[in-house]
Amino acid sequence: MNVRRVVVVAYDAASLLDLACVTSTLEEANWHGAAPCYEVRVAAPGGNPVTCGTGLTVQAQLPLERVTGPLDTLVVCGGIGYENAAASPSVVGHVRRLSRESRRVASVCTGAFVLAAAGLLDGRRATTHWRLAAELAARHPGVAVDPDPIFLRDGDVATSAGVTAALDLTLALVEEDNGPELSRAVARNLVTYLQRPGNQAQMSMFVAPPSPANALVKRTVEHIGGNLAGDLSTAALAAAAGVSERHLTRLFLRHLGQTPGRYVRQARAEAAAHLLASTSLPTASIAARCGFGTAETLRQAFLDRYGVSPSRYRLTQSSALG
Repeated sequence: MNVRRVVVVAYDAASLLDLACVTSTLEEANWHGAAPCYEVRVAAPGGNPVTCGTGLTVQAQLPLERVTGPLDTLVVCGGIGYENAAASPSVVGHVRRLSRESRRVASVCTGAFVLAAAGLLDGRRATTHWRLAAELAARHPGVAVDPDPIFLRDGDVATSAGVTAALDLTLALVEEDNGPELSRAVARNLVTYLQRPGNQAQMSMFVAPPSPANALVKRTVEHIGGNLAGDLSTAALAAAAGVSERHLTRLFLRHLGQTPGRYVRQARAEAAAHLLASTSLPTASIAARCGFGTAETLRQAFLDRYGVSPSRYRLTQSSALG
């Protein structure tokens, strides 16, 4: 097995969590694989120590200026120092140079601003932290910014949403490189999601089941995660997939152990659970956003799924957060 060279670009006030999510996930892949599959190095301007946004210091392993290809993957992390990094001719120039020597390029969170400054997102779809998506679009009108996905892949360039979305992106890269069994083993050991539903506001509460092996089921699941407020009836899903309702139901039962209708209800309930815990949106607004239509429909689905009402769940989550 060829060891893939991965370089993670850091800078002052980078996010320690961004760095850790990428490097720890790839190191877990090395531990769980039949043989080490990644050589991961952190590069920073001048090879100097990086003072992260938390105040902790990380020692870079390579001077960014001296990194040469070929590389398998170049990853630019995010953090509150992203504006200075994106305004640095040196950082941007070396990221642009290394992109030409890399099989694929990725960014975590606000690292997308550095990729955009290097011209690597022009004409592509990209995402970043949802709070800064509008800013990225305003600064770089040539980039098709989508604030919803956990991560996006457009050709050989990938971008991810805020902070821990780096786990989702890196697990997807591990699966692409080594197959689903290794990525699942890594996710289980990290006690994290293997596959979240498609939107940043629609994150599963629990470790998801394995990504469906059937391509049609996988595409349909991704469509569901990205369109929870839309028409997700079995008839509509079958039409979008280009198969009969009976065939789609048979595929869902075989690969997911449940009907399309039950899967949709579960995905919507999990999305509502996240919004109840992380926002102050009224229950009626959450119901509409997650495709339930009314607060009462949401309440019934929530009781079926979690055994508590939405209001009770929100109260317990608020108490847990202090």
